[in-house]
Amino acid sequence: MSIAVTPYDAADPAAIDEAHRIAFAATAADEPDFPNQTRDEFAAYAANPMPGYVLVRALGRLDGVAAGHLELRLPQLDNTDNASVTLAVHPEHRRRGVGRALLAYAVEVAREHGRKRLFGDTVVALPGGPARPEAGGAFAAAAGAHAALTEIRRRLDVAAVDHAVLDALLAAAREGATGYRVVGWPGPVPEEHVADVARLESRMNTDAPIGDLELEAENIDAGRIRAVEEVLEARGRRHYHYGAVHEATGRLVAWTMLDVSSRSPWHAWQQTTIVDPDHRGHRLGLLVKIENLRYAMAHEPELRAVDTWNAAVNEHMIAINEQLGFRPVDGWTDWQLTI
Repeated sequence: MSIAVTPYDAADPAAIDEAHRIAFAATAADEPDFPNQTRDEFAAYAANPMPGYVLVRALGRLDGVAAGHLELRLPQLDNTDNASVTLAVHPEHRRRGVGRALLAYAVEVAREHGRKRLFGDTVVALPGGPARPEAGGAFAAAAGAHAALTEIRRRLDVAAVDHAVLDALLAAAREGATGYRVVGWPGPVPEEHVADVARLESRMNTDAPIGDLELEAENIDAGRIRAVEEVLEARGRRHYHYGAVHEATGRLVAWTMLDVSSRSPWHAWQQTTIVDPDHRGHRLGLLVKIENLRYAMAHEPELRAVDTWNAAVNEHMIAINEQLGFRPVDGWTDWQLTI
């Protein structure tokens, strides 16, 4: 038995075919409720990395057959001591050393780029929840990684949304938001709000619980926001935003975003939700999330499910999501490996 790891270029259609086959099979086996990417969507992601990142992709071949896939993300603008990794092995070829070979390659490349740490995540079943494989967590622990943060994925069943409950929550949120007005938009951020969106997004690594993960704040500016929007467009994503403007200053001080794949319009990811620390306590997070959920539902008639992740200790945001109807599905462990 021989295992070889070879990097590939996103412009290589044969390699993309093999990589997609592996990733599709792994997702179908491990998280079957996820929207699995089509081959074209997978290729669009490979060809359009997020700004500020260098991507290294590789295939692990077992006796000449592509059996495993690696994506290594190397930040270039901040957190330049770190790298993050996504590793998948086809279910038919697991427990034969392919994952170990891919991880060893990731460590080698990360060290060559001066990185000190690798990040990755694995799924775990919750009590009473759907079955999830235990092998990913065991693999990370055996490699010497440290379980640095526990997160919970929650899903909203759009068809089961209780609009009477949302109406009551929205009325209460509006009462607490005196002095603020809401704004919503699809697609790119309006020019008058882009600097504030960049400022809020920059706070995510410092405001959200990160456990033991060694992360620094990201320095995001308007140009980076525009570059992200271009990537989302190239990947075929549609995105919806709502924010709260402080009327006395005209600043956008709360913001949330949902995004939907044009190829899987039944599903949305809940992305950033953040409130400026100086404006907390006015129910702005609840306000913008309800408004944006309804906004997305009005624009996406096929939408059936919305997924979101929260650190298990983030009680405030969890309470908001539970009020909206999100319910736990599975747990996720963020691992950190010192290299």
